[in-house]
Amino acid sequence: MKRLKSFLLSMDNSTTTYKAMYEGEILVPAGSYGNPSPEPIVESDPTYWYGDISVRIETTHKNAKDKPTLTFMIPASLMGISDFSVAAADFCLRRLAPYIDKLNEGIFNRARPDKENGAYYLYKPGGEVVLRNTAYFTVCPQKDYENGGGAKIYLLNDGVERPPVMCLCVMLQVQLPERKLRKTIQMLCRDLPDAMERFTYEFDLALFEKAMALANKQREIRLWLKDSPYCAFIADGSILPRSKGTELPMENAVPFVSPPNDLIEVCGVCGMGIKRGVTVITGGGYSGKSTLLDAVSAGIYDHVYGDGRELCITDETALTVSAEDGRCIRHVNISPFIKWLPGGDTADFSTQRASGSTSQAANIMEALEMGSRLLLIDEDRSATNFMIRDGMMKALISKEPITPFTDRVRQLYKEKGVSTLLVIGGSGEYLSVADKIYMMEDYIIHDVTEKAREISTPHTENESAAADWTQSRTLFSRGFTSYPERSGTELLAVSDMGIIFMGNERIDLRGLHNIISVGQMDALGFMLRRIAVTNDSPYIDIDAVIDEMYYLIGKEGLDSVYTSFFTTCRRFLDLPRKQELKGVINRMRETDYKKE
Repeated sequence: MKRLKSFLLSMDNSTTTYKAMYEGEILVPAGSYGNPSPEPIVESDPTYWYGDISVRIETTHKNAKDKPTLTFMIPASLMGISDFSVAAADFCLRRLAPYIDKLNEGIFNRARPDKENGAYYLYKPGGEVVLRNTAYFTVCPQKDYENGGGAKIYLLNDGVERPPVMCLCVMLQVQLPERKLRKTIQMLCRDLPDAMERFTYEFDLALFEKAMALANKQREIRLWLKDSPYCAFIADGSILPRSKGTELPMENAVPFVSPPNDLIEVCGVCGMGIKRGVTVITGGGYSGKSTLLDAVSAGIYDHVYGDGRELCITDETALTVSAEDGRCIRHVNISPFIKWLPGGDTADFSTQRASGSTSQAANIMEALEMGSRLLLIDEDRSATNFMIRDGMMKALISKEPITPFTDRVRQLYKEKGVSTLLVIGGSGEYLSVADKIYMMEDYIIHDVTEKAREISTPHTENESAAADWTQSRTLFSRGFTSYPERSGTELLAVSDMGIIFMGNERIDLRGLHNIISVGQMDALGFMLRRIAVTNDSPYIDIDAVIDEMYYLIGKEGLDSVYTSFFTTCRRFLDLPRKQELKGVINRMRETDYKKE
């Protein structure tokens, strides 16, 4: 930090650019070890050291020079860590939070905004464990020089090898106080490094090992689930309800207890296994049926201790599907559900503003195209005429283009191996087509399959039961761009309300129910932009391009898709699934497909 402090001391108190800090000039004197030439070597390296811990300081974007992004690199050996998984990085990020909170408590002044007072910003995730750019492990160099005066350094010539070491990298941002250089120096050169050092040497290895044991148990259950006859597992004792307005577990909530007939033991954990096929969850209002479906949906990701849903594990390809009035559809085969439309071909359907039924049909067909093996559907978010049509209406209306989902749901499982979990409260049509029927009552689940079959009428499948489930289309490159029409400057912005603005696009993400955070929305925006600027072909092989990008992220980290060019995009990113990225692309209005 000696070099950083010298840069800051050389600045004017009214500086707004902090140029020397970002440039991080390093000067290797002429004739010194490593530079035998008569001229000094001048390089840029905005990485500063505090003992064995280093920090890289970068501009967040051109309009936020007073809000730098800092990435601390802490040798894992200092913390006693040998597990370098996503779960390990997630745990470390959460454990750092109290240290940063304490720093903020020490400087907080309600009478002044952060720009005047200064502040530290550390990303605080929800209960999900995902890959992030805010905490990860990677190999980093060790310090190989001694500091001289100012920017001067002297390379070490002591014969000691200093190979790169595995480090925990933690990203945060610091709002530097306006016209308070002394306070800036204190924040960057003393308080924050001290906090990082305390975090490192006070690291709770016992708690860390407990969290890693949970992560290993989650991994075991997921591996078991892939080859089992089950699509989801909910451990007994799980707390499924959420506190109002939050994602925290509800206090004094009723713990989940499996129905006796469905109690199984998986990897030493007892709970309820939801079998593949067609499963219905019913019950009265406010009985907990949607809460159960939400817990199954949340199970596509692992969760941390204290979330309540730590051992709710779901098929990772599961997608929550609903009606989505007004969404754009491009060359999607919806013929299994919509036989005909006036002036349209439902095997090659396109519209700028879909109805409830056509949007839900497209969402299901696109889910199949993405490889989903489990559909999660809530009656309350569905189009009624798409979901059901009872016998009386079938008898009354002979010319009906919609084949209701009741007539296809079993076929989906038999022919495509796609299971469905439905929450139904207002219609008994699905009772006769379900493999299993559960009833929620005061947040307690009961198996009512036999009782339901006694009172339900046999289901008569649609006579024209054959269906073409295939999709065959190729995305044109034209229209897939981050440049607005007649503009030489890229546009990318992501709204908290769930809208991505890119080029001429305004992509509504609110129908993608499995997006879990603002960090995922921002990541989706940057990933879209990367596809746009790296493609140089008339067509885009979406699966190949996405696979290549996820490979790059796995190799170089999530920051490999980030760029500081866009001043309205946030810095902290969470990795979404491939399904959500494909879902965003499917909702673009300026693109088009070639039907094959």
